[in-house]
Amino acid sequence: MKFPDIAEVARRSGVPASTLRFYEEKGLIASAGRRGLRRLFDPAVFERLALIALARASGFTLEEIARMFSPGGRPRIDRQMLAAKADELDRTIRRMGAMRDGLRHAAVCRAPSHFECPTFRKLLAAAASGAIRAPESRVRKGRR
Repeated sequence: MKFPDIAEVARRSGVPASTLRFYEEKGLIASAGRRGLRRLFDPAVFERLALIALARASGFTLEEIARMFSPGGRPRIDRQMLAAKADELDRTIRRMGAMRDGLRHAAVCRAPSHFECPTFRKLLAAAASGAIRAPESRVRKGRR
């Protein structure tokens, strides 16, 4: 069995070597050894990286993703955690849909000023109350 080095894993997976090292530091993946200074990985790392990519695209944090693996490295996905994330996504979709609709209305509203448009005023009130907030940045401390 051929163990790909970090450069090959990065090339084939599309995940930069720096991110692979970060994932290893966080315990999400593990190298199987070294060839000189280069880390070697078990070929199963590609499936693991695919699961990490899917979880990140779904909005899971790295800490949540780490809990998706048993200490031995096998996937152990909590179905309740998946259901909770799906519920969270539903709430986000509803909120973003309302924002989209409001922005589309504001773009074609015939009021002389947006501030005279009742629909736009509702958007402003929602933003002021905290009901509308900016999406979280995907790059912040502890999360890449």
